[in-house]
Amino acid sequence: MYLCIFKIHERMIGLVIRTTGSWYKVLQRESGAVIDCRLRGNYRLRGNKQTNPVAVGDEVEYVLQEDGTGVINEVRDRRNYIVRKATKLSKQTHVIASNIDRLCVVATLGFPRTSTGFIDRLLVTAEAYHVPACVVLNKVDLYGEPEDGLWELHDELKAIYEGAGYEVFAVSALQGDGVEELRQAIAGQTVLFTGHSGVGKSALLNALVPGLDLRVGEVSEWSMKGKHTTTFAEIFPIEMGAAGVTYLIDTPGIKEFGMVDFKPEELSHFFPEMRRVLHDCHFSNCTHRHEPHCAVRDAVDAGLISAERYNNYLGIYDQIENGNESW
Repeated sequence: MYLCIFKIHERMIGLVIRTTGSWYKVLQRESGAVIDCRLRGNYRLRGNKQTNPVAVGDEVEYVLQEDGTGVINEVRDRRNYIVRKATKLSKQTHVIASNIDRLCVVATLGFPRTSTGFIDRLLVTAEAYHVPACVVLNKVDLYGEPEDGLWELHDELKAIYEGAGYEVFAVSALQGDGVEELRQAIAGQTVLFTGHSGVGKSALLNALVPGLDLRVGEVSEWSMKGKHTTTFAEIFPIEMGAAGVTYLIDTPGIKEFGMVDFKPEELSHFFPEMRRVLHDCHFSNCTHRHEPHCAVRDAVDAGLISAERYNNYLGIYDQIENGNESW
């Protein structure tokens, strides 16, 4: 019903809000129309070995056809993006989303358990690709009594990531705890939600936007792992009062996160708490593993840098050095 306002073969600009194989749903921000587009047959993304030359969040130029569909001729330059290895054995990469104002790493301390190693790999990638990030600890309603230990673990993780410089939100998508605080923090932004299957990303989006009604999965009692409910990444444009439109990006759950194009000697620059003290190391090429007079290790010993984060740094360093960047 929107097509009458467009001229056939006119060059248009739109936002990719969903990708489903060879077709892309492109939003015309001004009119609200959504156009089904396909990629020009001979299009290639400038030599990048990517499984998806077009990702959600991309601004694209396309031409409207007589049948009401569009043909994408160009993907505009991305200001940032989140990328991962396509599979453990593949040399190809997959762009999860682009042009992001905030990455929300959704994690749970149980049902299922998210490791800090997984969280840190996502945060390091966000730092490397210039994406501001935060940590969202979901399912706080399942922590039980204080003596059960999950609240203590929650407080430890909150202190670790706040100490590193990240905002941490404690929420219950089911009961609504902390949801309004998160809603206010992300209003007016383009926000990518990602994490393991089963951590409640879709349920959290439903809580943030009443009426959204995304399908919610279950966690297997046997494996304590989530089941995929989101098949394709998708952007939901939501009006949030005075803040204007907020673009919420839901993504399929990630089992493991393969990092791309990292050099071990650069890794510490993507840990904000390490970055603050790097200039105090005695050696300019310090790896912060065994060199004397290392400011990073001194800060760990002094309790100024989390030992957990430092150990994850060592693990990621070794994996990059050995050519295995998935975890």
